[in-house]
Amino acid sequence: MSGTYGSGRLSREDYKKQKELEAARMAGTAPPERDADGNEINPHIPEFMSKAPWYLDTGKLGLQHQRKAKPSTTTSINESKWYTRGSRIGSAPKKYRRGACENCGAMSHKTKDCMERPRKTGAKWTGRDMMADERVESVSLSYDAKRVMWNGYDATQHKTLMSDWELVEEARRKRKASELDKSKEKDLSDVNANSIEAQFASSDEDDEDDDANVKSKSTVRNLRIREDTAKYLRNLDPDSAYYDPKTRSMRENPYAGKDPSQLAYAGDNFIRYSGDA
Repeated sequence: MSGTYGSGRLSREDYKKQKELEAARMAGTAPPERDADGNEINPHIPEFMSKAPWYLDTGKLGLQHQRKAKPSTTTSINESKWYTRGSRIGSAPKKYRRGACENCGAMSHKTKDCMERPRKTGAKWTGRDMMADERVESVSLSYDAKRVMWNGYDATQHKTLMSDWELVEEARRKRKASELDKSKEKDLSDVNANSIEAQFASSDEDDEDDDANVKSKSTVRNLRIREDTAKYLRNLDPDSAYYDPKTRSMRENPYAGKDPSQLAYAGDNFIRYSGDA
């Protein structure tokens, strides 16, 4: 049977000849096959490695599909250039040209893409203030360069921003220093005024202080040191001396039948009569 069964399929005789040739190459009796670059192909390489997949098949013999692909012609992120901002070509035209922007008169864009201020009457009808054509550049970017958010960013813009912030901070520091100087002057004036008032103060203030001391004596008398035993804990007998919780006083002797002079506490009345308070 001669011929092929279909597209890409060999006849029985052709298939038999191909197998015999492969066996001869493996045995070394036939010269090895060469790729498109003239390099010898090892006949012992299995078919699943030597045969290129359908999405990498170029129709040429070789192991190019197993090697690292050559870098594409598109530029990477670090090597990519960006559009020149605000650059124009030549000088402004003298009259309107056919197909130019109706608003500014430039040939590099259409009216709907014009970035100039919309005029009440465009340059097409007035013929004045024509704009020169913008520089149109073809920037070829790689897959990553198209999607990076900082592509085309000019670092000099950040320097300008930082210089503006430094000016603001310097002005803020000067204003704060002036406010501190004013507050210091005000404090000094207040101290001087207080010292003068203290020198020429009247004796009425001393009298008021005496009255306050007399009023505070009653409160101080009722206070006790935390280390001292509370009056209501001297004698836990419910029939002993009465303790008034409102005034914190115990007038009678809690230790009835004992010599008051020998006791550490013999009631508020004993202290009052003795004159120790």
